[in-house]
Amino acid sequence: MPRRYRHLSEEERDKLAIYRAQGWSLRAIARKLGRDPATLSRELKRNAAPVYRGCYWPHRAHTRADRRNRRTHRRRRLKSDALRRFVEVRLRIGWSPELIAGRLRTSRRGWRISYEAIYQWIYREARHLIPFLARSHRKRLERGHSRKHTQSHIPERVSITRRPAVVARRLQAGHWEADTVVSRRSLAALQVVVERKARFTKIKRLSRRSAAAMRAGLNRTLARFPQRIRRSINYDNGTVNVEHQRVNQHLGTLSFFSEPHHPWEKGTVENTIGLIRRFLPKKTDFAKVHRTELRRIEQRLNHRPRKCLGFKTPSEVFRAECCT
Repeated sequence: MPRRYRHLSEEERDKLAIYRAQGWSLRAIARKLGRDPATLSRELKRNAAPVYRGCYWPHRAHTRADRRNRRTHRRRRLKSDALRRFVEVRLRIGWSPELIAGRLRTSRRGWRISYEAIYQWIYREARHLIPFLARSHRKRLERGHSRKHTQSHIPERVSITRRPAVVARRLQAGHWEADTVVSRRSLAALQVVVERKARFTKIKRLSRRSAAAMRAGLNRTLARFPQRIRRSINYDNGTVNVEHQRVNQHLGTLSFFSEPHHPWEKGTVENTIGLIRRFLPKKTDFAKVHRTELRRIEQRLNHRPRKCLGFKTPSEVFRAECCT
């Protein structure tokens, strides 16, 4: 008689992560756990980190598996054929799910259903009715969905709230802010790095907006400066920044991350991007922007006097910091 399939337990996921970190093969781990190697391979493919590839965090994997299991056991919506016909007829004449649900409560005794249930039925079982909705999106966010990550997808993330006061007050050179500029017309992106004290700016074109490209660009841009001029980098929470630890290993820097949806916490680079947009407006295809043009924009920004610098230029202030 074939054995009944069992999902991995939380303890088995913990052991899988430990044995993998120790370099064990999947077959050896499977023998140790009394599992089929295919089960472990499937677990690593389905429940590993979706962004930071190559890492398997057992507690997060268990949460993903549990959430998926709950989704597969949801009950069907609008089980009655008569109720489905009632809803479909009114959708086709322009009624919204909220109007249909409200009308049901007053006109049909014993028929009560929420408009959320109608939306769920449409998007899961009656997708041919999506065009009859006021906003006929092909995909729909789950109710209560937030665009914020419920848990940070960035390994070893350190909040900007833990950044030393000397950095916040711009008393020391070598602290940078990094961000990317993207365009709907281009896979290529611009990497913008600004030194907080001098407002000195470096712009680099990335062939595509990815974590590997971001890491390589930062390493090439900042490695040319003395160690005292590369102390920390402030990032946002985008997926392009998940390899910040490798940047730190190469440059000897520290990483700090702004809180989600708090762009003012890295206001220097945000302001600089606004200035760059004067030269390269939205919808610019960055793949067609030559390096010489980017250098020209860099020079204009770095040789532009700033009131906050006593009307000195970022280039003058930065050069003085490098020479001291």
